[in-house]
Amino acid sequence: MTTIKDVAKKAGVSVATVSRFLNDSGYVSAEAAKAVTAAVEELKYELNPVARSLNTKKSNLIGLILPDITNPFFPELARAVEDVALTYGYTVVLCNSDENPEKEKNYIETLKKKYIAGFIVTSNQLDAPHYANANVPIVALDRTINEKIPTVSSNNKEGAIMGTNALLERGCRNILFLRGPEELNPANDRYEGFMEAIQSSNLQYQVVTCPFHFADSQEIVARVLKEDPTIDGIFASSDVSAAGALKAASLVGKRVPEELQIVGFDGVAMGEMLSPGLTTVAQDVYKMGAIAARVLIKQIENKKIDQRFYEVPVKLIIRGTTRSVEE
Repeated sequence: MTTIKDVAKKAGVSVATVSRFLNDSGYVSAEAAKAVTAAVEELKYELNPVARSLNTKKSNLIGLILPDITNPFFPELARAVEDVALTYGYTVVLCNSDENPEKEKNYIETLKKKYIAGFIVTSNQLDAPHYANANVPIVALDRTINEKIPTVSSNNKEGAIMGTNALLERGCRNILFLRGPEELNPANDRYEGFMEAIQSSNLQYQVVTCPFHFADSQEIVARVLKEDPTIDGIFASSDVSAAGALKAASLVGKRVPEELQIVGFDGVAMGEMLSPGLTTVAQDVYKMGAIAARVLIKQIENKKIDQRFYEVPVKLIIRGTTRSVEE
């Protein structure tokens, strides 16, 4: 295996000169640079990335911290981050935090020791000190951490207004809203949007806090539907919760969309696979991940970023869990 000493000997320069050239860490004359380049090509020398990170205190690694990789929304985000990162020569390290701040902190401290270039984080830890004091570039994805850290998110409030109106326009008169966890900014924004739309309608509604998990959503919705059989519309704060609601409707004998209409929020591929297909407020998940990756890489490479907050528009996708608009 060719070593840096072999390259130095072939080029007729010192090992230190080869190291400075390969790591771009100091002055190297044009003549020496030309000789080292020729030696590297002739000997087919490949720089060890671990050794390089030890020398430069830098790497081409990006840490992606996600709260729950079993939720299909987050793997779709990860795909976009990875695609963009690879085009710029970066490798993504995926970390699943399970919404646990101690796991997040451990990931950050461990990866910093590997000279991580930066982090993209989806966290519910608002203004967490382990992010504020990380001393590496960070981008918040989907959920704001603090105003100093750039954030990429969807227009959640407007999307919730859109989803609520979709049910109202289709004749729903008693709507159940499955709001997400109160500690999550996107869930709170969607709740605000729902309340703004429903209160202007003067129709009956219920709000139930529901985690973004299929089984929990199914259990909660089944109970509420049994308690109030007059519910004819459900707006869920996530597609996973909407899928749980669809299963619950089947268990209690409610026909969808004839007796009960359901709208989700996310727009993940899973919604199209359900039967009937899920009507949803679709986020541009891929675009969110791609923007986050580009913003982080700009910071890593000391380039100016245009803004601190990036809001991606949403759109309503009509499928089989809702009826046609009433004339």
